[in-house]
This record gives sequence, C-alpha cells and structure tokens, in this order.
Amino acid sequence: MVPFYHPAVGKLWLERGGSSVIAHIRGGREFGNAWYEAARREGRRLSHDDFAAVAADLVRRGVTRPSRIAAEGGSNGGLLIANMLTRYPERFGALFCTMPVIDMRRYHKHTIGPAITDEYGDPDKPEDWAFLAGISAYHVAAPGHPYPPILIATSRRDDRAVPGHARKMVAKLQAMGYDAYLYELATGGHSYGKNHDDMAAFISLGYAFLRQTIGWSPN
Repeated sequence: MVPFYHPAVGKLWLERGGSSVIAHIRGGREFGNAWYEAARREGRRLSHDDFAAVAADLVRRGVTRPSRIAAEGGSNGGLLIANMLTRYPERFGALFCTMPVIDMRRYHKHTIGPAITDEYGDPDKPEDWAFLAGISAYHVAAPGHPYPPILIATSRRDDRAVPGHARKMVAKLQAMGYDAYLYELATGGHSYGKNHDDMAAFISLGYAFLRQTIGWSPN
C-alpha cells in the first residue's frame, strides 16, 4: 500500500491519540515488477520479514513498545498476520486477521486457489511445499509460544479465502490454550459485509479488540 488516509483508522485510532503505520513490504507492484517478484513463491516469507522489521524499528526508535503494537491485515494480508503470530509473536501485542488464507497445504483446493499457485507455489509439488510449509501458519502453530491474542474474522460467503482457514486456525489455537477468537459474517463475500452497517460493525469490533488487548483506554 502507498500512503493514504483510512477514515476508519482516522476516526477510531488517530483521533483518539493513537499512531498508525503503513508498512511497505515486498510483494506489491507499487514499486515496480522487481519489488513484486522479490516476494513471489519462496520469496513470500521475505514480505513477512519486512513487516516484522517495521515493527522492530518502531521499538528501536522509541515510538512504542512491542506490547502496544496492534497489527491488522486481510486476505493475503491475513496470511501475513497469521505469520506474525507464529513467526514473530514477541513483536506484537494484538493481531486482527481478516478474510485470511492460512492453510497453505490446501489453499489450492478451494475456489480461486488453483489460479494463484503461480503466486504462492503448488503444495502438491514437494519442492514447493518445502518453502510453503514454513509460512503455513496453521501447520506451524504449536504450543508453548508467546502468541499474542488474535481475532480472526471471516465470512460464510467468502468466495476467495474460504472460511475454513479461519475456523481451523482458531480451533487449533484454542485447543492449545491461546487467546484466539473468531468472528464470522453471514454474508458479504470476500469483504467486510454486504453494506455499510456490516462494515462499520466489523471494523469497530476489530479496533475495539485491538485497543482493549494492548491495554489502551483512549480518551
């Protein structure tokens, strides 16, 4: 994402005294094709490393501390946030993961999955699963780690990232004793709802969860 003003962030976060950061991570096309190619297939984990590095830099520069960092991401960004949970848990205080792809072993068996194996890799090929396994947060998640609380949101009507990703991940985390929560819309497809009321409720819930979890009581 290039810098832009997000009205929900402005209203629910900035106006209440918070700070907001957009992390420029490899994988998008905003800085040219080479920037995109760097995070394709086995390079995908590099975009996750970039995001975690931004969080660490905020602490290094004295902007905040890890327990006060709340992060969100949706769709492919949901995979990102799930990897922050499993790969960099010590850098975050709370996570909001929306419409995610999480199970990289089976993602290609649902909806548009077969069309994006060129982007992620084909888990049915041993050479591709060798690198996909490391970012398949569903498989990486294990007991005994300092995972921060996470809210994972999905939609029963999601036609891109099927709700099974979110449901399975929350079930596994809860079974291991972690603070993991599921919010599931009845409608809306691969989005935050079918109308503005749905979207407002979705975003408000997510940001309230983040604020409460990091211990921030805004004025």
